[in-house]
Amino acid sequence: MVQSVELLLDPELDAAVRRQWARLSAAALPSQDVVRKSTNRPHVTLAVARHLDPETDLLLQQGLVAPNLRITLGGLVVFGGQRKTLAYLVIPTAGLLALQRTVFRLLHTSPGIPSHTHPGEWTPHVTLARRVFPDEVGPAINALAPKEFSGTVDGIRRWDGDAKREWRIA
Repeated sequence: MVQSVELLLDPELDAAVRRQWARLSAAALPSQDVVRKSTNRPHVTLAVARHLDPETDLLLQQGLVAPNLRITLGGLVVFGGQRKTLAYLVIPTAGLLALQRTVFRLLHTSPGIPSHTHPGEWTPHVTLARRVFPDEVGPAINALAPKEFSGTVDGIRRWDGDAKREWRIA
């Protein structure tokens, strides 16, 4: 499974994304809204690995401070494959990019880090829907009436996809 380090959004920005999820669901389209687990929340994934050992987790907890970062969700992006992922792009700032580089540096020796999460290759985003069929992309964009949303970072969490649990690390 996946081990990740993720930025959480402030309550207002979180609620704005959840309203977009609800718009997709109301239009009978794929949406993150259908995932009913308490750990399902809007977030920006900073780094991913197949496994993080306890030493790396300790480095993350000791090396990260909850940043005072402004986050702006800009245009929509569609990630490829037979079934698509629809997301809001996060407009990158120097602070956001520096934080992502720091997180990557702390876990870069972990196994199973996908190349698209390396600094310079990473696309910051907040997922709206997964497993979207190509013929659903246009209707999904129309259902969203996309616009920019802004807010701040509310903390950093670790997600353990194997154990299906989360905890704050900053």
